[in-house]
Amino acid sequence: MDWDLIWKAITIVIGGTFLLRIAGRKSISQMTLAQTVIMIGIGSLLIQPIAGESMGTTLLVALILVLTLIVVELLQVKFDPFESLITGKSRILIKDGRIQEKNLKSMRMTIDQLEMNLRMQSVERIADVEWATLEANGQVGYMLKKEAQPVTKYEFYQLKHLLETALKSQQSTQSNNPEQLPPEQLENLFAEVNRRGHKNKPPHHLQ
Repeated sequence: MDWDLIWKAITIVIGGTFLLRIAGRKSISQMTLAQTVIMIGIGSLLIQPIAGESMGTTLLVALILVLTLIVVELLQVKFDPFESLITGKSRILIKDGRIQEKNLKSMRMTIDQLEMNLRMQSVERIADVEWATLEANGQVGYMLKKEAQPVTKYEFYQLKHLLETALKSQQSTQSNNPEQLPPEQLENLFAEVNRRGHKNKPPHHLQ
């Protein structure tokens, strides 16, 4: 058994994991172009020791790549033009329910691809979308029109509170101001005087 190959593989896994941990925790779908390029470079580089290259040189070069990535990300934080150059900015794909064909073409994205992304986020109709953007990481972000947005728990409880308040107010008003019936419909002794007769005639022997 080639023990040299085994310890190299173990060292590559440990060293590579440590370097990628320094580089960041973003998933592939969240990576910027610079991050993707460097991650691919690190992956290709780490396999070199198995092919006979120096272990120390390989890990050193990988560390330089990671440090370069960190410097690039810090520059993006400090300088907005640098961020626009390296990462790019979001582009509007849908505005007020209408597809922005010019931006769609410049991003080399088809309508079918846009619809696929919206379907994966449970959007039923493009007309329901107020805004949709293609983000720098390739993800499609969107915001539905107000009439198409689902009700949140906060809105539900707020509406419930308003209805309960209105119902209590209505009940209070009814109890303080009972509906006045016409005199002929009132069931009391004075109403009989006003009607000049009984509404429900008493037994004959009591008249």
